[in-house]
Amino acid sequence: MALKRELIIIKPDGVRRGLIGEVIKRIEQKGLKILKLKMLKMSRECVERLYDVHKGKPFYESLINFMTSHPVVAILVEGDEAIDVVRTMIGPTDGRKAPPGTIRGDFSTSIQENIVHAADSEERADYESRIVFDPACDELS
Repeated sequence: MALKRELIIIKPDGVRRGLIGEVIKRIEQKGLKILKLKMLKMSRECVERLYDVHKGKPFYESLINFMTSHPVVAILVEGDEAIDVVRTMIGPTDGRKAPPGTIRGDFSTSIQENIVHAADSEERADYESRIVFDPACDELS
């Protein structure tokens, strides 16, 4: 068994639509252990750090504006192969192409407003967790 940690962020659309409980329920039903859980309103600087890999892409500015538009919920989970498990649970980025049964497939019809974000590697999960759980990144504090 390879215990790994993964970061999941319920995006502004998921929070606005009242899907926090649904996402957490799916995480728990899958058997992942929630290590940290926090609602926050991310500063622009922190969102830019979170999405540094997308800087310069055509959708970058709209992504930054979207992610700073409303509070999000950050969840650090741990479990056997947690990254692969979570990526399968959430489905492809484009909610229009995500299969039913996945979080995006059940609740999203967009690429940007696709309910959740998840890191794609252990290194990114660690990097992104340090950003979202840093009190300096939370405008609600």
